[in-house]
Amino acid sequence: MGQTLTAFDMATLLDSDEAISEYLSQVLADGDNEEFLRAIGYVVKARGMTQIAKDSGMGRESLYKAFAPGAKPRFETVLRVLHALGMNLYAQAGHSANH
Repeated sequence: MGQTLTAFDMATLLDSDEAISEYLSQVLADGDNEEFLRAIGYVVKARGMTQIAKDSGMGRESLYKAFAPGAKPRFETVLRVLHALGMNLYAQAGHSANH
């Protein structure tokens, strides 16, 4: 049976910029929009909701609501939070089977 990671488990795993970058890149590569937003929420909690709210210029409550399950945050909000986390979002050419 598969094991589900709790928010606490995620916070322990997401203890460095490299780990966070790798995690978000993997979720983004999987192509699931809602999962990516959920992943950002985990990272925000791991880094500290209050600090990220301050760094992104958002209220703590607004930040929490923006990444709550089922929320549909604006793209601008997602970018602000990613930047507050010290992450950049970039496009990269996909790899074909020939490479």
